[in-house]
Amino acid sequence: MIRTPRLYALVEELRAAAPRPLTVAALAARFEVSTRTVQRDLQALMEAGVPVRAVTGRGGGWAIDPAMTLPPIRFTAEEASALVAALAAADASAPYAGAVRTASQKIAASMTGPASTAAQQLATRIVALPARTAESVRTAVERALTEGTVLLLSYVDASGQESERAVEPAGLLTADGKWYLIAWCRTRRAGRGFRLDRVTAATPTREKAPPHELSALLHGSAAAGAQQPGALASLTPTPRHPRRPPAPRP
Repeated sequence: MIRTPRLYALVEELRAAAPRPLTVAALAARFEVSTRTVQRDLQALMEAGVPVRAVTGRGGGWAIDPAMTLPPIRFTAEEASALVAALAAADASAPYAGAVRTASQKIAASMTGPASTAAQQLATRIVALPARTAESVRTAVERALTEGTVLLLSYVDASGQESERAVEPAGLLTADGKWYLIAWCRTRRAGRGFRLDRVTAATPTREKAPPHELSALLHGSAAAGAQQPGALASLTPTPRHPRRPPAPRP
């Protein structure tokens, strides 16, 4: 068995046995490889962020948390190619680019057969120019969005004018290959979009930021018509409408 399908099968073998651990010897016998190969595979899974762990003591071995892993996924060759293209678009300048790399490793480990072949072939035919957004800026923006805190920015506008801003993040906008932080700017006392590759420095704070509706901050701007990408629609929870009480009887 070649390595990528074996990594996927190894995860599923541990999942099927969870929470009971399996020994390296048992896994080696199951996949007809050496114990050293199994150890290398387990190390590769750990480095990719898969929640496998060694269990010590009597009856020990290796186990996985089934609640923290993907269920079996069957991609078509077209779906696998689409994922490769989408992952390539999330280059190092995009928010959460670090997490994208580990997620792509998990997805790759789940692909087998024609899907894996299509993904590998397309991946060799995609290149990208180096990113312009500093990793420290991207990390600070991610943290502020995740924790809902005020962010301090050093920003250079289109005319080359640099300014210091304290902003309350609301969300992200992507347009024409650029990423923008949409936030309430305390300096301008209005909603503003900050292009990430023009942010020269970003410092997260511990101050909680008031919540802001993304659409409200975009209202009246050139991006007022921005819509959620269709590919993300399935990830958005359907709003629940409160049930109306029954009408009183006359």
